[in-house]
Amino acid sequence: MSTQNYQNHVQRVPGFLAVGLALLLSFVGSLVNLYNSIGDHQRIYSASLLVVLTVCVFFVAFFCRTFALKAQDRGIRAEENLRHFAMTGKLLDPRLTIQQIIALRFASDGEFLQLAAETAEKGTDAKTIKQSIKSWRADTHRA
Repeated sequence: MSTQNYQNHVQRVPGFLAVGLALLLSFVGSLVNLYNSIGDHQRIYSASLLVVLTVCVFFVAFFCRTFALKAQDRGIRAEENLRHFAMTGKLLDPRLTIQQIIALRFASDGEFLQLAAETAEKGTDAKTIKQSIKSWRADTHRA
């Protein structure tokens, strides 16, 4: 694998995208089935049940993804707080948002403290933080 940087740090999971597309197609198909079942009292219940089940599966997939990312974000915040504490004896500035902290994790130890201080003072957004990093610290474990 090449060295990680701003241009190639985003990780996509093709299987998750494929399942999302399949779920979207299933939802559209269930809506078409429901529409075609209107007026047919023998099919309307099963057709409406398919729509409800498809919506439920969508929400389960959405919650699984967001809950996992939220737990991962908490872990990153704890790691970066420990990293900052080990370097300075102080916790990260409480003005930093979780998105800023997540962006700062890519900064090398030599840039981390200065970027963290600047970010807290200026309120720099995550994209700008990542773009300003000169010595990238790879994170290949992010989901």
